Amino acid sequence: MAGRSPLGRAVVAVVLYTAARLLLVVVLGAVIYGVGRLLGLSDFPPIIAMLLALIIALPLGMWLFTPLRRRATESLSVAGERRRHDRAELQAKLRGE
Repeated sequence: MAGRSPLGRAVVAVVLYTAARLLLVVVLGAVIYGVGRLLGLSDFPPIIAMLLALIIALPLGMWLFTPLRRRATESLSVAGERRRHDRAELQAKLRGE
């Protein structure tokens, strides 16, 4: 990731974390639906499996993907700090300093 701007790194980190969390929901939904079908629930609605997967994935994803979450948070912090610094420089130039 060397050579990318702080904002670019932040975007990549957030997209990666979001994709991992969404993939977890999809995988859990498929597992729950598959188990329901194996148990003989032929009229088990897939939406119920996905909602249950979402409920389970919320805390599980925070725990499983802690390194990704920390990287995304740190990248956003660096990008925000860079933005504040650039804004302060611009305001100083506009004041004639």
